Amino acid sequence: MDASTNTGTAKPAKSKGDVGKTPLAWVLQNVVWIWLVALVVLFGLFNEFFFTVFNMQNIMVQATVLGMLGLAMCLPLLVAEIDLSIPANMGFSSAVGVIAMNELGLPWWLAAGTGVAVATGIGFFNGFCITRLRMVSLIQTLSMMIILQGALLAMTRGRTLTELGDSYVWIGQASVGGGWPVMPLVFVASLIGLGIVLTRTVFGRCIYAVGGNPVASNSAGIRVEATKIKTYTLAGFLAGVAGFLLASWQMAITSNQGESFLLYAIAAPIIGGVSVFGGRGNVIGVMGGVLLLTVIQVGLAIISVPSFYVGMIGGLMIFIAVAIDALRVRMFG
Repeated sequence: MDASTNTGTAKPAKSKGDVGKTPLAWVLQNVVWIWLVALVVLFGLFNEFFFTVFNMQNIMVQATVLGMLGLAMCLPLLVAEIDLSIPANMGFSSAVGVIAMNELGLPWWLAAGTGVAVATGIGFFNGFCITRLRMVSLIQTLSMMIILQGALLAMTRGRTLTELGDSYVWIGQASVGGGWPVMPLVFVASLIGLGIVLTRTVFGRCIYAVGGNPVASNSAGIRVEATKIKTYTLAGFLAGVAGFLLASWQMAITSNQGESFLLYAIAAPIIGGVSVFGGRGNVIGVMGGVLLLTVIQVGLAIISVPSFYVGMIGGLMIFIAVAIDALRVRMFG
């Protein structure tokens, strides 16, 4: 048999572009939305209260703080790093703001700004340690998390701070148009703002480039260390805003403020398609992950599933999300 016959009968290998057009690829790229729709239908069938306006409003409010943390957490992930201190930063900075208002007599807006500024500074410090001091991000941010949790406990002395004032808690309690909460608008604005930064600015393109290949980015003239520091700083800022919103919503500061959010803050962006290997993901995916986790928490509570199963399910979803992410990398590079 000659070479021309072999050429005529051989089947061409599928390229990654061809693989990307298969039904499996579509499922992998949109799995978070498929899960979300399926769970909404499932919970609605189990309990019709799930589809009420009041429950939809509740889901929006609960998704706001987690959404802000998810946006903050996705930034270090995009540059192939991690920040475990983000929820602790949220709790600590919220306490700083309230104490600045109550003990220093600052106006509520200046006190809230002080808390956000402290959170931003902590984010900058994390980025500085990781880039300039060559500290491993996992260990450095883990130690920062423990420091901030201890500092919060010392500041509150184990007590719950409840004297926040009407102005400070307004945004967490205000509603318009028949009870629709105002607080989720902050998350929507942050989502749009960060989306523009990541897709329409040089800084955003640098984030994806550094996360995809830091060596090549450095060779191309991108300041890799500066980009990572800016990314951590922005993550700290978002954590500070989340802290203010959480305090305003709860109308209190507890001695363990923010600790329960760590699992879900990591899970939300990963489930939404932000790669743990860096360089891939978007804010729409983060929103999908946030809504999915919030629907799971609210839905399981509505159908009277014990709360300790929620954490187990969250951990299982992180495992599944990481496995799907690894499969995405193998298929699409």
